[in-house]
Amino acid sequence: MVRSTFVLSLLASAGGFLSTEAKKLAEAKHLPGSYVVEFEDSQDASDFFNRIGSKAKTRMNFDSSIFKGVSIQFHDTETAEDEAAALIDLASVKRVWPNRIYDLPKDEIIWTGKTKDASAAHSNVKRQSSPDTFSPHVMTQVDKLRAKGITGKGIKIAVIDTGVDYTHPALGGCFGPGCLVSYGSDIVGDDYTGFNTPVPDDDPYDGCAGHGSHVSGIIAAQANDYGFTGAAPGVTLGAYRVFGCTGSAANDVLIEAYLRAFEDGSNIITASIGGASGWSEDPWAVVVSRIVDAGVPCTVSAGNAGANGLFYASTASNGKRVTSIASVDNWLTPVLLTDSFFSIDSGDEQTFGYVVGDPSAWAGVNLPLWAPSFDTAEVDQACNPFPADTPDLSEKIVLIRRGTCTFVQKVTNAANAGAKYVLFYNNVPAGASGPSVTGVTAIKAVGMTTAAQGVAWVGSLAAGSEVVLNMVDPETAPVSLITSNNTLTGGAPSTYTTWNPTYEMDVKPQVASPGGNILSTWPQALGSYAVISGTSMSCPHVAGIYALIAEVRGTFDPATLEALVASTANPRLYNAGSGDANVFAPVAQVGAGLVQAYDAAYATTLLSTSSLAFNDTDHLDKTLKFTIKNLGKKAVTYKLGSVGAATAYTFSDSIYPDPFPGLEVSDEYAKIKLSGSSVTVPARGSAVVAVTVTPPKLDGTRLPVYSGYITLNGTNGENLSLPYNGAVGSLYSTRVLDTGYLAISSDPNLVPVNGSASFVLSKDPTADVTIPVAVALMAFGSPQISIKLVQIKGKTTKNLGDIFDSPFHYAPRDEYPSAFDGRLADGSYVPAGEYKFSIEALHIFGNAKKAKDWDVAVSAPFTIRYG
Repeated sequence: MVRSTFVLSLLASAGGFLSTEAKKLAEAKHLPGSYVVEFEDSQDASDFFNRIGSKAKTRMNFDSSIFKGVSIQFHDTETAEDEAAALIDLASVKRVWPNRIYDLPKDEIIWTGKTKDASAAHSNVKRQSSPDTFSPHVMTQVDKLRAKGITGKGIKIAVIDTGVDYTHPALGGCFGPGCLVSYGSDIVGDDYTGFNTPVPDDDPYDGCAGHGSHVSGIIAAQANDYGFTGAAPGVTLGAYRVFGCTGSAANDVLIEAYLRAFEDGSNIITASIGGASGWSEDPWAVVVSRIVDAGVPCTVSAGNAGANGLFYASTASNGKRVTSIASVDNWLTPVLLTDSFFSIDSGDEQTFGYVVGDPSAWAGVNLPLWAPSFDTAEVDQACNPFPADTPDLSEKIVLIRRGTCTFVQKVTNAANAGAKYVLFYNNVPAGASGPSVTGVTAIKAVGMTTAAQGVAWVGSLAAGSEVVLNMVDPETAPVSLITSNNTLTGGAPSTYTTWNPTYEMDVKPQVASPGGNILSTWPQALGSYAVISGTSMSCPHVAGIYALIAEVRGTFDPATLEALVASTANPRLYNAGSGDANVFAPVAQVGAGLVQAYDAAYATTLLSTSSLAFNDTDHLDKTLKFTIKNLGKKAVTYKLGSVGAATAYTFSDSIYPDPFPGLEVSDEYAKIKLSGSSVTVPARGSAVVAVTVTPPKLDGTRLPVYSGYITLNGTNGENLSLPYNGAVGSLYSTRVLDTGYLAISSDPNLVPVNGSASFVLSKDPTADVTIPVAVALMAFGSPQISIKLVQIKGKTTKNLGDIFDSPFHYAPRDEYPSAFDGRLADGSYVPAGEYKFSIEALHIFGNAKKAKDWDVAVSAPFTIRYG
C-alpha cells in the first residue's frame, strides 16, 4: 500500500506573514498550526508522540474502530508546517490533513418567536387554521406512516449540530435516560468559535444558537399548540454540540462528534453542516463514509450554495455512500404573525398580523399610515429618494411594498424624510418575513405584513381614508399561525439548494425533501419556535423518515434505505425561481426527487443501487448494470423505460461555472438502451438489467451535465425510478486555474503586482517583514495545486520545486494565497536573488507526472535578500 499520504494546505503557514485582512482570507479555511493525524492500523504511536514532544498539544484523541488518530495544535504556528511535514516519515502515521473550518449553516431565518418561554407562547397562540396534517409530512407520505402508528419508536438518531434546547416542552423538557434527548454531549462549549480551544462538557444544551433545536424538532418534536410534530416523534435523540454560540467548527470537532455518536450506538446520524469541496477525501467525509460502511446510515445536507452553479458539491454530503439531501419548497407557507390593531376613519379596531423585524420597538406606537405610492404593483417602490414635497414622516408609519432593491435602501430613503417606523407589505401572495435594518439608526421599528393586508390598506389610503395602527408590545402580543398555499414554487426545487455532481462525477444529491419555509422548535430564550429555509431543514426530515422506514422493515442497512428512498422518490419539475418548467429538474440539483416515505417503507422491490453514474466523455461507462430484487411472494413483471431530465450547461462564455439562476438548461437528452423492454422477476428472485447510454450531441466545451431516470412499472403496482447522470465533454480538459500572480503580504486585497518587486526577508519567523505572496485563482476544482519557485539567472531559469507550504490537495474553486518566506518544501532557504512563481494546478483526472496535465501561470519576477 502507499503509506503516509501528506495532505497540507498552502494556506496553513501563510498566516504569520500576511496583513490582518489577508490573514482572515487564509485562515478562514483552516485552523493555523492544527492538523488531523490518522495512525496506521495496529501500530504503536509512541514515535509520533516522541516526535511532537512539547511542540504541540493534543486537541482530540480518536480511538475508534472507524478512525484512530489525534488532532494536534502546534504552539509555534510559524514552524508548524515544518513539524507537520516531518510526521509523514513516521511508521505510525498514515495521513495528515490540515484542520479545516466549517461555518454555521447559512439558512434563511424567516421568523422567530419573541416570547421568552414556550409555555407563554403556547397560551398566546391563535391558530387561524388547524389542518390535521403537517404539510412537509403530507408531501413526503409521513402522514400515511403516522396514521399506521409508525413513529420510529426505540430508534436512536444522533444530531450533530449546535446542541438542543431539551428544556423546551416540545423537545421533551429534560435530558438523560427516559427523556426525548437521552444522550449526547457538548464537544466545544459556549465560547467556542472554531479558532479557539474547545471546552467540552456533558451537557449539549442549546440556548444561544438555535440551529440544532430547529433540526431536532423537525425529527422528533412532540405535540404542541402550533399543531405539528416531528417526522418521527417516537425516536430517542442524541445531541452532539459542535458549534458555540457563534462562529465555526473544525474538522477534528466534527470527527469527534461522529465517532462518539457511532460508539454511543446511534442507529442513524444526521448533520446539517457542510462546506464547498467537490472531493470525497476530506477527513470528515472519510470518517462519515466509514461509519456508513460500518452499517449506520448518515444523512448530510447538500448545502445552500445553489447560486454558485454546477460542480459545487459540499462535504461531507459528497462522501462516498453518504446520503446527500437537497431541498424543495414547502407546499404551504407557514406564517406566524404578531397581532396588533388598526382602525379606519376612527371606526372600530380590527386585528391584523405582521412579522416583527429588527429593530422592533413597536410597543405603544399609535400612528397613522402613510404610503409613498398607491401603486400596489410598483416593483421599485421607495428605491429612490422621496420627493421634496414629502411630508414630515416622524409621526407616521410608512407603508412600503416589498420589491426590488434592499430593505436597507428603502428604509434609508424613508428615514431621510423623517421616518422612524416602517412597515412593509409583501409583493407575493404567500407569507411575510421580518426584515433587519439595524444599520439605519434613525429607524426604531420595522416589520412586514401580508400582501393582502397591505393592498387593502393602500386601497383605503387611496380613497382618502385615515388608517391608524395601534401596535401592541411584540413581547406580549398574541401570535397567529396562518398558512397560505405556495402556488408558485411549492414542491419545486429550492433555488438555494446546492448543485452537484462531484468532480469525480458521483451522483449527488441522492434525494430531496421539504426545506423551504419549515416551522419547527427554537430555543425558548430566543422565541421558542421559528420558520427557517435551507437544506438544514430538509436533511433531518429524511433522517426521521429513515427511522420510520427502519421501523417498518427492520433494517438500518444504509444501502437498502438509500436505494428504497431513491427508487420511490418523485422526480421534480425544474424551477429557476419562477415556478415549474415543463421539464424534469436535473439530477445534479435534486437527485432522485422528493422522498415518498410510505412507498419506500412498504416497497417489495429493491434495487441494488440508488443511482447510475456514466461519468464524462473521456471516462464514459457506456453500459452499467443494476439488479432488481423481488421481495414479494409472487412473480412481478416490470415494464422498463427511461425519461430525460433537463440538461444543465456548466459554462457559457467564462471559465467559471455559470451562476444559478442564469445557467442554461435544455431538453436535449441522452439516449438510453435497456437490455429489455420488460423483465419478469420470480418471487424472492432477482434479475439484472443493463443500461447503455448514448450521450446527447452537445458542445463539450460547455461541459453539459445530462441526467434522467430509468423507469420500472411493476405488475405489483409499484412504479419506481433510478436516477442517472453523466457529462458531455472532458473534465480532464477543463481549465481549472484562472490565473496566478504575485502579491505583497502587506496588501489586504492581495492585488497583483504588475512590475518587479523587491523584498527583504528574515529567517526569524517572528520578524515583521513584507514578503511575496503567490495567489492562485481557481475557476474549477483541482486535485492538486503546486506553487513552484523559479530561479532567474540572466537569460536562464531553473525550477527549484515547491515552496514550503506547497502543494495543496483536493481544492474546490476558490482563491488561495501562499506566502513565501524564502523556504522550499524541504525547509531549506534559497539564496538571495531573482525569482518568480510558477503557479500550477492539476487537471481533474490528470497525471501529476505529465506537464501537459497542469494549468500554469507564471508570476511577475521579484528579488529577495535577507536582512
